[in-house]
Amino acid sequence: MLSLTGVASAHVTANPNTAQQGGYAKVSFRVPTERDNASTTQLEIDFPAEHPLASVSTRAVPGWTAKVEKTPLAKPITTDDGQLTEAVSKIVWTGGKIPPGSFEEFDVSMGPLPADTDQLVFKALQTYDNGEVVRWIDTTTPGGPEAEHPAPVLKLTPKADATTSAAVSPAASSTGSGSGSSTGTVLGVIAIVLAALALALSVFTRLRSRPGTNGAGAE
Repeated sequence: MLSLTGVASAHVTANPNTAQQGGYAKVSFRVPTERDNASTTQLEIDFPAEHPLASVSTRAVPGWTAKVEKTPLAKPITTDDGQLTEAVSKIVWTGGKIPPGSFEEFDVSMGPLPADTDQLVFKALQTYDNGEVVRWIDTTTPGGPEAEHPAPVLKLTPKADATTSAAVSPAASSTGSGSGSSTGTVLGVIAIVLAALALALSVFTRLRSRPGTNGAGAE
């Protein structure tokens, strides 16, 4: 449990707030206690029914118990592991307490994330020990002001284009080929220099071996 600082921490939020379509993500639902005279004792996160997730699991939070509820799907979904006939509809954490001025994070692993939407909205209900329930269920209109009680949102970005990766490989190969060509050029120059030295040495040796080349023939 951590201390609450800054106005931006006053909402229930999903962190990180972006993930990649088609992948898996660990999302932390950060829950602050805004009240000065009450503590948070329950958190409910509702999963979007229009985008069911095949895999959802929670991380244990000391002092809290997570109850995962599933709902049958009207139309089964085919996954890599077979037919998905039910999906998580909500997770409820109880048993713990978040005192005033503090916040807690509830981690959830989820996926595969849908590829047919650019965001997932998780409506949240925060219950205090005085009986008050704050409903973080409002959605914010793009370009408009922030809602009074905005729901946690996970924005989804397109999966990396395969052509981008393919374009990188030839570039790497070209770099490698250029390196090999440079090495071959250097070796060629060295071979030419050595051959020239060998030729010069051979000529010098022949001249030395001829009569009179050492000055004796002048007498």
